[in-house]
Order: sequence, then structure tokens, then C-alpha cells
Amino acid sequence: MVIKKSDAGWLVDNQPGGRGGKRYRKTFKTQAEAKAYEAWLKTKVTETPDWQPAKRDLRTLSSLVDLWYEHHGSGLRAGKNTYSRLKHLCAALGDPLADKFTPEMFATYRRKRMDDGISQNNLNREHSYLRSVFNELSRLGYWKTENPLANIRQFKIQEKELTYLTDEQIQRLLVELEAGRNTDAIVITKICLSTGSRWSEAEELRGTQIHNGLVQFALTKSGKNRAVPVDEDLHCELTKIAKSSLTGRLFKSSSAAFRSAIGRCGIQLPDGQLTHVLRHTFASHFMMNGGNILTLQRILGHSSLAMTMRYAHLAPEHLQEAVKLNPLSRLKRS
Repeated sequence: MVIKKSDAGWLVDNQPGGRGGKRYRKTFKTQAEAKAYEAWLKTKVTETPDWQPAKRDLRTLSSLVDLWYEHHGSGLRAGKNTYSRLKHLCAALGDPLADKFTPEMFATYRRKRMDDGISQNNLNREHSYLRSVFNELSRLGYWKTENPLANIRQFKIQEKELTYLTDEQIQRLLVELEAGRNTDAIVITKICLSTGSRWSEAEELRGTQIHNGLVQFALTKSGKNRAVPVDEDLHCELTKIAKSSLTGRLFKSSSAAFRSAIGRCGIQLPDGQLTHVLRHTFASHFMMNGGNILTLQRILGHSSLAMTMRYAHLAPEHLQEAVKLNPLSRLKRS
């Protein structure tokens, strides 16, 4: 049983099982750490004579990401994009060895990224991606210890204002789209305002998705198909386009034309809400006109009601009890 000072620190050189037993050698920065390890080692061997310390995991963080992609990520709709993001994340972290990757290491990286101006929303996304890698590898049996990111809390994001277009702005936008003479942009905008679809869902429509007065959206963000009825005029317009389509796809990429029309209208939108303002506009007007929140959830394809509840405050009767049941109102009636 030896603890001695070396150039690298304090070396524990021990055979807790006696002569002929397994020999353990490990170096620590301080003598206190070396003594604590020696005592712990002796206890483990006394309790279980054939005990062996866990072998080091010499895989790098990027190799774990490769393993995740091979066995799981490659089957995801956005798998390639997520894989690319994860590889960049590994490089930014210095691609540490798996058994050296700690919560403190990720927290330090996250702090630096914030100082560089990266949004908390993006950092939460990176956290989720990498945490999911460890969770999935654990389920598959390729990761045996605890998830190093399991106990790191994500940032609480302040809910942003959901901007929507007024009736006057909608009319002005349609006029500008007509002036731009991009028929695809006009029809895609009408679909989004009529169904609450995402721009990409409408832009990628094929003729086979239009039938019986319904527009069926496939390959959605949630992964679930949904069908939304449209009025007769729009259905006839879509059916006519479908009959003349040679490729099956109804529209060409038209977001640039939409962006140009928004600019000519002078409509100011928050960052990230360009085409998405149409989806917000549908949902907002739906609730303001007395729509049911559960019906809206099904139309939008939200996986949880919590997401749809962002629009609940626009309902005409929302929290109207506050007007009738507050103490000042009661005093006025007495």
C-alpha cells in the first residue's frame, strides 16, 4: 500500500487483495484525493473480492454521435440536419472523450455561446439534441452510465408576441401579391390563411392531396397527416392547378415573392415570423371569431393543447369573469 509524490501528482500504487492480487495504480492532484481513493478501493475489494474498476470509455463525443446517427438518427425526417448540427457542436466542445464529458463542460460552453450572442432558444435546442443522443444510446445499450446532461436545466424562454395580420393588412397583402404576378405565392398564401398550414406544407402540396373539399397535409412537423376542409372556390382553384400539373407538385418555391410583397405593404414582422405570420393569422382570427380551442388544436396539428393555448386569450369570452366578479364590480352593484 503506497501513496507517493510524483511529477504528475500523488500516485496510489496498491494491491488491496494482498500479494498476488490485482494491482491498482492511479494518480491524483492532491494527497487528500489519493488517500480517499485508497480507502474507497480497499472497501470495494473487501466487500467484493472479484470487483474490478470500470474500464475507461475512450470513445469521443463525435463517435457517439456517429453511433446515434447509424442506429437511430438516419431514420428521422430531419436526421441529416440534426446530425450536422451535432457534429458542429462536438467540434465546438473540443470533441472530448466520452468519460471526460461533464455537465460543467457543457455549461461552460453554453455560457461562452451566450456571450457570443447566441440565443437561449438555440442553446436549448443544442442541449436537447445532445441529451437525446445519450438517451437513445442508453436505450440501445451503447451507453451504460448516466446521461451527463440529464440534470442540466434548459433556459426558460420568455414567450414572444404572436403577431397576426388585420383584415386591412390581409387585403393589402393580397393586392400586392396580385401586383407581383406570382400566382403560386398568391394561392399558397390563400391556403395558409384558409387552413392554418405552415408555408412549407402548402408549398409542397401535390395534386393527390386535394380531394372531396379537403386539403390533406402530409410530412408535417409532427409526423402526422391531417386534413382541413376549404371553401368551394379555393378547392376548385386547387383542383384546376392539379389537373394542369405535369410533375404532381402544385407550386414552385415562392417565399421570396411573399417576402417582397410584405415589404411593399410596409408590414413589420418579428424575426422568424415571415411566412409563419399566416399561420398565426389563421389561428388568431379563428379564436376571435368564436372558434373552439380543441378544434383549433386539431386543425393546426399541435401535439399538445398547451401549444394551442397561446391563442386562447383572443377568444371573445376569454376571462370575462374578471369584469363581473372583481371586488370593485361587486361594490358598484351594491
